[in-house]
Amino acid sequence: MHDTSTIDRRALLGGIATAAALAASPARASGTNALTAASASALAEAIRTRRVTAAEVVEAHLARIAAVNPQLNAVVQLTADSARREAAAADAALARGEAPKPLHGVPVTIKDTLETAGVVCTGGTLGRAAYVPKADATAVARLRAAGAIVLGKTNVPELAGALETDNLVYGRTNNPYDLARTPGGSSGGEAAIVAAGGSPLGLGTDAGGSIRVPAHYCGLAALKPTSGRIPRTGQFPRPMGARNSVFHVSLIARRVDDLALALPIVAGPDFRDYTIVDMPLCDPDTVGLRGLKLAFFDDDGASAPTPEIAAAVRAAARAFAEAGLTVEERRLPESETAAAVYYDMTRGDGGAGTRAFLRSIGTERISPLFEQSLGTRAAPAMAGITEALAAFARWDAFRNAQLAFLQGYDAVLSPVAPYVAPAHGTSFDPALQRGVGYAQNHNLTGWPAVAVRVGTSPEGMPIGVQVAAHPWREDVALALGRHLEASFGGFAPPAI
Repeated sequence: MHDTSTIDRRALLGGIATAAALAASPARASGTNALTAASASALAEAIRTRRVTAAEVVEAHLARIAAVNPQLNAVVQLTADSARREAAAADAALARGEAPKPLHGVPVTIKDTLETAGVVCTGGTLGRAAYVPKADATAVARLRAAGAIVLGKTNVPELAGALETDNLVYGRTNNPYDLARTPGGSSGGEAAIVAAGGSPLGLGTDAGGSIRVPAHYCGLAALKPTSGRIPRTGQFPRPMGARNSVFHVSLIARRVDDLALALPIVAGPDFRDYTIVDMPLCDPDTVGLRGLKLAFFDDDGASAPTPEIAAAVRAAARAFAEAGLTVEERRLPESETAAAVYYDMTRGDGGAGTRAFLRSIGTERISPLFEQSLGTRAAPAMAGITEALAAFARWDAFRNAQLAFLQGYDAVLSPVAPYVAPAHGTSFDPALQRGVGYAQNHNLTGWPAVAVRVGTSPEGMPIGVQVAAHPWREDVALALGRHLEASFGGFAPPAI
């Protein structure tokens, strides 16, 4: 059969392909077809205009999951039957003349730390291996209400506690660009299946790089919104206490436009999470790049990047300068301390409370990866309340200093991490641990940050950068991410 992928993909985007052609045509560079290569935005438009059915879109993605998941182990609960029923209902609604919803018939996948009614949600821990929530997490419910169809749940490290994905319930998830490497964590399953074409849009979380690091490792676009933008209701474990502002429900996709499409759907108060603020969302389409002021740095002072990542950041800075931004090379103040500040305010009791919590839900055996996390990130315990209060005071001073710096800029460009996706089992190596501050920096501040692919390493692995903006200005971060995507091509599919 001759390859018609270029014609058919353009047709999907332009509106002239038949459903049969879209479903049948293979795409270059991977086993995806035009439907599974399309963005969520393009799929929503194609379904809305009746050029393809929701049933065809869902079947194409289920087939793609069946093809790649044995190698990736990314989707750990598949909801094929309910997805087919919902797709049929979505098509019937359009046939009756009902107005389409923003994500009408569009498939999505959900990280296994976000609860889904009637579907097992483990959080990667043995004590919840058979736990079935009765209600959706707020963000999941909002995606469904907007017409999205959940295909399944995706793998995580235990309690989302690592930057690689492995647990005793489901095992390890592999990177679609190189199966010997991790897709990252804790949203590693989401990143792997979205990059492999099994889902166009994923819902995850980010407490220390958990959406942006997997996006960097897997060549995707991701948004960590402003702290207080998207409710964490239904997230497991539920963020509570003094550290809860570092936790963000977040979005991941192959295209920045899909992040912009989904953000207004999941954002806003639910009157269940008191931290969520009813702040207006601005439109990235109205952001003019010319005249914006951007700071950039390729080295945070704690962990030097690879030459290719440093070059990618500098190439991105040049692209912004050519677009009319004022670009200055300036490092965020105290960026070299970000990982240490984060570590100090998370170690607390040395992990004793976490171990007690796991026992309370029936987890008697902890995964080796999570044991490493507790040993590396939670130990030793703080000496007492004075030391704990001092750690949180250092955090306050850190974010105050960074916010004062941001007053002079509209955005900050930097690496997501100083290395590409590493081999499985290495994320807690000391040399790699020194690099976590790039991502954790923006969890500490709570600023919105978009990650986007801008290059490829000599080993063939994706390279992403991140752009952070003022609090509540996701529109600026998205507009800048969109420009980088247009300048460098953005997502490129793996060969899997």
